[in-house]
Amino acid sequence: MARFGPVVTAMVTPFDDDLGVDYDGAVALARWLADHGSTGLVLAGSTGEGPTLTDPEKLELFRTVAQAVTIPVIAGTGSADTRHTIELTRAAAATGVAGVLVVTPYYNRPSQAGIDAHFRAVALATDLPVIAYDIPVRTGRKIATTTLVALARDVPNVVAVKDAAGNPGESARLIAETPRHFELYSGDDAMTLSLLAVGAVGVVGVATHWAGEEMGGMISAFAAGDVPGARERNSRLLASFAFETGDDAPNPVPAKAMMRVLGLPVGQCRPPMGPDPVDLEDRARRVLAELRG
Repeated sequence: MARFGPVVTAMVTPFDDDLGVDYDGAVALARWLADHGSTGLVLAGSTGEGPTLTDPEKLELFRTVAQAVTIPVIAGTGSADTRHTIELTRAAAATGVAGVLVVTPYYNRPSQAGIDAHFRAVALATDLPVIAYDIPVRTGRKIATTTLVALARDVPNVVAVKDAAGNPGESARLIAETPRHFELYSGDDAMTLSLLAVGAVGVVGVATHWAGEEMGGMISAFAAGDVPGARERNSRLLASFAFETGDDAPNPVPAKAMMRVLGLPVGQCRPPMGPDPVDLEDRARRVLAELRG
């Protein structure tokens, strides 16, 4: 059983008409996701527009949602600054969250030694489980497999990786060389089935906002040995994976459009994301129709 369950949704952050955080909307969305297949939530990650949230907004979001749901809530506390990441991680521990997601320091492109030191310092500052988030397309740096293996072996509370590196062969090597307690979550919806095949325990997803039950069914089918069934379920999810991000509507713009179509008031994205393409909600309706058809 995966520590945070197999279907963790990287939740969008609802905003009001003035682009302030809508905490009541966040509670409603979190509860809706828990009722529709999500076994855990990540708050204030990239899908949650974490770079545009202030620390007080993040902490209130963590506290409010963690108190409102019974599934694990994971706080996105990573930044490009080790000292800031430590401070926010320590503060998040008092909000009732079950763990923290810490992204590779971005933009400044540290060495592997610097990346290793960053994660060790953050993990040392908290008793919470730490998930390392490896997404080189956003950060400019891949966490080397040797670095992740060393962290998993040496640091007891570095318990998992959210793997959005897009290299299942290297992911297989990571799983083979890390202790059994260390878990790999797919960080890219479209790669989930491929990563399950090499030992992933689940997904930290975006399309799980509207297809959490379908994603959970695919993961369950694979775990039960029904590979043809998992492939068939995955094929029905392909349109959702394609919809969740694109050049004209990068993540999380499409996810917010989909939530509005479903009647959940999440608002628009803060700049620099957006504006929405004029037909985005129509596209969302077509994706839903295909998924449920």
